[in-house]
Amino acid sequence: MGPLQGVRIVELAGIGPGPFAAMMLADMGAEVICVDRAVPATNPEYRALSGGILRRSRRSVGVDLKNPEGQELVLRLVAGADGLIEGFRPGVAERLGVGPEPCLARNPRLVYGRMTGWGQDGPLAPTAGHDINYIALSGVLSAIGTLGGPPVPPLNLIGDFGGGGMLLALGMVAGMLEAQRSGVGQVIDAAMSEGAALLATAVYGLHGAGWWGERGTNIFDSGAHFYGVYECADGGYMSVGPMEPQFYAELLQLLELDPAGLPHQYDRARWPEARDALAATFATRTRDEWCAVFDGSDACVAPVLDFAEAPRHPHSQARENFVQVDGVTQPAPAPRFSRTPSTVGRPPPDPGADTDEVLTELGLSAGEVATLRAGGVIA
Repeated sequence: MGPLQGVRIVELAGIGPGPFAAMMLADMGAEVICVDRAVPATNPEYRALSGGILRRSRRSVGVDLKNPEGQELVLRLVAGADGLIEGFRPGVAERLGVGPEPCLARNPRLVYGRMTGWGQDGPLAPTAGHDINYIALSGVLSAIGTLGGPPVPPLNLIGDFGGGGMLLALGMVAGMLEAQRSGVGQVIDAAMSEGAALLATAVYGLHGAGWWGERGTNIFDSGAHFYGVYECADGGYMSVGPMEPQFYAELLQLLELDPAGLPHQYDRARWPEARDALAATFATRTRDEWCAVFDGSDACVAPVLDFAEAPRHPHSQARENFVQVDGVTQPAPAPRFSRTPSTVGRPPPDPGADTDEVLTELGLSAGEVATLRAGGVIA
């Protein structure tokens, strides 16, 4: 099942965006084989960011990439693959003998996907960083936060996953599509700092046109009273976003607020005054009471749900937006395909769990596998 059925991807295990890209491709039907370390990492951060549900829908082999025999096993996997994903610092894959040159020599049609924070070159390329650093340098972080307060990290969604893993997944699909036509592979250089900036293209356009001001004074950054979050009587929150006049009118009607007593919707100088009026009104009822008021309306109002509540919402349940795999509730594959639906193919494997199966498929005998394991080449 899935639109990528028949596609094979080799993933060199990493953290964050690389596994997320591989998960998306695997959910869409690609056969993804994750090359884990022969001895699993014990670093808590590494295990947390590379493990769990990000590893779903694929198999795992444990290989010592510092061993020439382990490198040869990866190249044998690459020979029959359509793509490879790696998230090392620039130059590391080359030092391990599995960089683009030997991989493309073994398989000229291969699409070699590289996931880094700063890109493969440039003055910052060899330095360490994380999501917060990448979105800071891209300009994005400067725009997130309230007036008078510091920038607020939006979890690690913009750099790691939106501007990183999702960008790489798109690059891999485009590269493999082109390779089908040309018969020649290529290297995909996906950088989280560049992906974060790309996600902010529309905001850069507003800034360039002179329509984007100080942080916390704009439509999308809590500046506008009609685009923000309001606390309710019980401490819950409602999200509000009716940018269009007709939807804003419906918001005021359901809040029982007289438009004549409020500033014009787009009178920026009086947004704080209007925000105070909306805040005072939302504070008079609980979140659930407001949900009942706005149910089925076009006022663009929705409750702020936490990770436990979101899967239980009627819309999420009707759309089956979340699935359970081995008792763990998690987001379902997306987007949806009418003819070749994506699915979670299998639960996350333990590192190296499928080593024997995959190597047997490569043509290695049981004796060869036993010899490699005795030599510490495989898990």
